Amino acid sequence: MDEEHRPFRVSRRTLLEGTAALAVLGSVAPELARAEAAPAPAAADAGLTVRIPVTLSVNGRAYPLQLDPRTTLLDALREHIGLTGSKKGCDHGQCGACTVLVDGRRINACLSLAAMHEGDQVKTIEGFATPNAAGGHDLHPIQAAFVHHDGYQCGYCTSGQICSSAGMLAEAKRGAPSFVTADLTADARLTDAEIRERMSGNICRCAAYPNIVAAIKDGGGVGPDGEIAL
Repeated sequence: MDEEHRPFRVSRRTLLEGTAALAVLGSVAPELARAEAAPAPAAADAGLTVRIPVTLSVNGRAYPLQLDPRTTLLDALREHIGLTGSKKGCDHGQCGACTVLVDGRRINACLSLAAMHEGDQVKTIEGFATPNAAGGHDLHPIQAAFVHHDGYQCGYCTSGQICSSAGMLAEAKRGAPSFVTADLTADARLTDAEIRERMSGNICRCAAYPNIVAAIKDGGGVGPDGEIAL
């Protein structure tokens, strides 16, 4: 009988080899199952959180904190210090609701780690108004202009808009050009187009943009031709 039509037969040697292999698999499989069921070292340590000391200077006051090194500046401000004026919008640096000033420059607090700002001067919307003799607070000129020109509707983006306005005005006074600045050698002039471009990182979902531009020009001392009060 040729090999093609020979009935299936298992030799004694093949049977013994197969039995030995099954015995090995039988002894190894439970070990594999236990290895899969056992928690990975990283997962077992997930509940352990490392804390580092970080002192943040916010609105002229020092805040010593113990933070997870992954804590963003926005979460440190809102969750650990209790300054909730800076809003968490997109949490991806796209809406600008979390804008604060760090050493006078505007940044998205949701994209920056708190531990990076030890020694910096952070200013939030809570630091704009100043105490007066009557025991109340006087609004910053830009805050007052936003109220006067109704530069907000729901108000969620307003704190970021005001912080960004202050930072933007300082940038323009330093002579920093924008994408739409036509003459890079001339003094910066804050036309409506310049303000809209420089504020394009701050989104107002209520679309109060015309009022916001008017408030920035009024509160920032911008002249009729866009000249900036220095």
